[in-house]
Amino acid sequence: MKTVVLIRHGKSSWKYNVTDRERPLKKVGVKNTIKVCKEFKLNSEIQLQNVFSSPAKRARDTCDIFVENYNATQQINVEIEEDIYDFNGDSLRRFVENLDNNLETVFIFGHNNAFNNFVNTFGEVYIENVPTSGLVILEFDINNWSDLKPGVLKLKLFPKALF
Repeated sequence: MKTVVLIRHGKSSWKYNVTDRERPLKKVGVKNTIKVCKEFKLNSEIQLQNVFSSPAKRARDTCDIFVENYNATQQINVEIEEDIYDFNGDSLRRFVENLDNNLETVFIFGHNNAFNNFVNTFGEVYIENVPTSGLVILEFDINNWSDLKPGVLKLKLFPKALF
């Protein structure tokens, strides 16, 4: 069994004259990421481990906020992966298919439309939009990541649905 936890970066700001990779989070992006993280801890028994992030600032910052607010008892190492800076899903899919088979569960912080496409290709429930700070867990009945095939949506946490 393999599990992917996808967390879309928080709401980003367009008010700065920076490249797409360097766009920072808005305050609401920080707030919603914390809210989703806390709800995740309450509603899932999955331990935070095997964390990967896009190199974009908004994804890295979302990842850092999530890790910090998860309050893990051990050090969480985050790997920055260029293939996660993807907007259509092809690189994301290849990244997942090439994961080390010793990893049972992975957390990936990244972007839409890659996440939408991944969720709707490999989940059995259609999701129109994975919103900013949204979290989706997909579980796959496979032993090797290279055998990736449609799985089951185990949980979705979207900020607007949380109080």
